[in-house]
Amino acid sequence: ALRSRSGRSIINGNWAIDRPGRYEGGGTMFTYKRPNEISSTAGESFLADGPTNEVLDVYMIHQQPNPGIHYEYIIPGDNVISPQLLAHRRPGEPLNGQLGMPENTDQEDEDLHRETDSLTGQSAGTFPVIQPGRFPSHQPENQVPAVQPPRQNREHNWKQVGKTECTTTCGKGSQYPVFHCVNRITHEEVSESYCDSSTKPIPEEEACNLFPCPAFWDIGEWSECSKTCGLGMQHRQILCRQMYANRTLTVQQYRCQHLEKPETTSTCQLKICSEWQIRTEWTSCSVPCGVGQRTRDVKCVSNLGDVVDDEECNMKLRPNDIENCDMGPCAKSWFLTEWSDRCSAECGDGVRTRSVVCMTNHVSSLPLEGCGNNRPSETTPCNNGPCAGKVEWFAGGWTQCSAECGSGTQQREVVCVRKTEGNFDVLNPYECSYLEKPPSQQSCYLKPCGSKWFHTEWSTCSKSCEGGFRVREVRCLSDDMTASTQCDPQLKPGEKEPCNTQDCVPEIDENCKDKYYNCNVVVQARLCVYTYYKTACCASCTRVANRQPGFLGRR
Repeated sequence: ALRSRSGRSIINGNWAIDRPGRYEGGGTMFTYKRPNEISSTAGESFLADGPTNEVLDVYMIHQQPNPGIHYEYIIPGDNVISPQLLAHRRPGEPLNGQLGMPENTDQEDEDLHRETDSLTGQSAGTFPVIQPGRFPSHQPENQVPAVQPPRQNREHNWKQVGKTECTTTCGKGSQYPVFHCVNRITHEEVSESYCDSSTKPIPEEEACNLFPCPAFWDIGEWSECSKTCGLGMQHRQILCRQMYANRTLTVQQYRCQHLEKPETTSTCQLKICSEWQIRTEWTSCSVPCGVGQRTRDVKCVSNLGDVVDDEECNMKLRPNDIENCDMGPCAKSWFLTEWSDRCSAECGDGVRTRSVVCMTNHVSSLPLEGCGNNRPSETTPCNNGPCAGKVEWFAGGWTQCSAECGSGTQQREVVCVRKTEGNFDVLNPYECSYLEKPPSQQSCYLKPCGSKWFHTEWSTCSKSCEGGFRVREVRCLSDDMTASTQCDPQLKPGEKEPCNTQDCVPEIDENCKDKYYNCNVVVQARLCVYTYYKTACCASCTRVANRQPGFLGRR
């Protein structure tokens, strides 16, 4: 991700991943590239021509070991070369970090061959040939030139006859001088056995072809298509690069202006998008009258005609596959059952019943919009003949439920009667003992009580006099006797209360009396601690003890 120091996100900000493309920020335009992770192992990158006008921060998040960041940048230079640098540099060495141009020299100008005495094996020294316009080698002032040994007559010596071929045609290569054994007089090459091998100069590497290679366009891979189907866009990076010293460097794009720049964007189409197809017509409405629903089959079909997942098509363009349908108002009429076969009375007058309900008629379209107020009768009279002294149990009405909520009981009176014309005679219950007696009591349940407070009995008082307390446990229970939190806290019974608040009365012992008239002196002298005086002045000593806490007379 790329963000400015002011906190403005440029690429992949706010934990959202942007598509590859061009994004403006920091005073320049960044080209963001994210190769396909399946077909490419290259990482994400972004490139800007610059220059930037503010500090930008690069952020990276990774779930595997840190893959690292590779970066390149260009620092503008003025390409100024000082004579001092030229004096100190070795042949073929770059100047001030810039690419040095080769000097126009021929074989004679570079006559730096070393003549070695074939007899003594000592070096005869190096004699550079200095041309006008070239800088002499720098000799430190405090260094005395070495005294060259006197030349001796020798027939053969080592001579530089050329150089190896440069390793590159441009962009700084390397080559080495070639030494052969030659006749000192005729300079004719002879076998190396005529020269002393120990005095053969060691070839030193020299730079060659220092001029830069032509710049070229480095074409990156295409990014993913911006759309999974249909026409989309894809991007790629185009960099102007140059080779130098076996390294490829990114340079300013004007260096590639002699070449036609490849396209950085292109249209792409992975496949033709799937489309919605309506496979069936609407079904009939789900109801014969009123408002119902109807459906049809809608499928996502690929360009090959295959049915694919709905996600392959644009869900925003999906046709409806279900809709409401209005079949008009429904006609209503009274629906009746047949009369019951059994009369309510085994003898005398009774009734037969049937069920009557107002329902929608789905069969015929009646001209009625409602059942109206003329509700058919649900009962009709019946008579199974006169009653002739028949004995039966007669049950009265039920009493009210014993509990306003929760489980309770209710009773009714059941008597044995003989039914005659227009009258009932109450008989002894044993007259109906052969008949099944209706129940005289039943359980009843009017409504749930909800949660209620339950409590235990009070405990024994903690003291028998002068105020103690007793406790009990209080719980909130629901109808099924499980713990609940729905009870009203204001109605909660007390869990603790005072008890036995009356004063304590000492026990009176008829045998405890003062035997002397001056027992008050015994009390004042504090002699009640002795057994004799406690017995002789029992009443006085007991009164004193009663005024002290913890006396034995209290319980």
